[in-house]
Amino acid sequence: MPAAPSRTLPEAQQWLRDHLERREHPFNAIDHAAAARHIDTLPGTDPETWAEHWLAGAEYFAARACEAESGGDHAGALENWWQAYQFAFLGRFPAPLHPAKLAAYHRAVECFRRVSALEPTPIQHVALPFEGRDGEGDMVRFFVARPPGGAARPPVVMMWGGIDVWKEESYARGRMLRERGFATLHIDKPGVGQSPLHAGPDAERQWDPVFAWLRDQDDLDTDRVAALGLSFGGYWALKLAHTHREHLAAAVNWGGGVHLTFQPEWQERSRNASSYLMDLMPARARIFGGRTFEDYVARCPELSLLDQGVLDLPSCPLLLVNGKDDQQNASADMYLALEHGSPKTARMFPGGHMGVGPVLPSVVNWLSEQLS
Repeated sequence: MPAAPSRTLPEAQQWLRDHLERREHPFNAIDHAAAARHIDTLPGTDPETWAEHWLAGAEYFAARACEAESGGDHAGALENWWQAYQFAFLGRFPAPLHPAKLAAYHRAVECFRRVSALEPTPIQHVALPFEGRDGEGDMVRFFVARPPGGAARPPVVMMWGGIDVWKEESYARGRMLRERGFATLHIDKPGVGQSPLHAGPDAERQWDPVFAWLRDQDDLDTDRVAALGLSFGGYWALKLAHTHREHLAAAVNWGGGVHLTFQPEWQERSRNASSYLMDLMPARARIFGGRTFEDYVARCPELSLLDQGVLDLPSCPLLLVNGKDDQQNASADMYLALEHGSPKTARMFPGGHMGVGPVLPSVVNWLSEQLS
């Protein structure tokens, strides 16, 4: 099959400028002026050049953060470590498919830990034993952020993203939830970040120790736990809503596939999605341990929740959300899910992948109603 066409440097720069001006992913909470300068001076998009360029910005802000810490400027240190993290994340974007991008990922995790140590509301990093199979990891890692104000036993929204939004990135998306009084738990979906295992038809087992841990937390309301999966991660929220429904009060699939998305026909259509900057298929294939379009297409049909029989199981209350013109994951999957299992709530928004408009406020409002 033909390789996906790559953007020229000017085309990539324009894509980045457009996303920065709209404050769209991957520009979640970055300093606008600094990001614009780095876009203008971007020397190339090959993995090594890309990673080194954005890491230089990360080190600039890290140095400022250290200076602020030395001077006792807590707020300045927090803001500069946050920017250092944002730039390091861009260095590994969309996925660490090259050693230089892997180094940027490790630096991003380190910078985020410095952020979490300075945040005014507590962030608890947790590592649990995981009984993996041969070749899998032996730890599940996640972190929990409490809401401001020290609310007693807040409800919990577990969050994760897709092939390029990992637990550190989902932290910014959880701010609105924490302001509503929820604690947020952030974990990497199977096949990315610090997940101990690749994606597969039973990879939801990585959440088993997380649910067991939650049951032992007296300071969290573990009768009110929800799952919120973003992009590809929406698939795992939808699956957990069926397979682990006894642990969940609600779940949201925001833009994830169900069945049609995982068919070779759809993958051929979506492999050159204009909504993605670079390396879409290698980033997808990486969740299975592969690198190519062929690697991914050979494995992704096994994720079908229809073929697994999961869709016809009862579920906890479910919200299905996406953009009606999604080029990355088939929006028709949302309608397919409505034809199976328990009744569900759905909202389709204008635009492409994950929709445009008041999507996040709508999700937060629905979760607030379910967990109130």
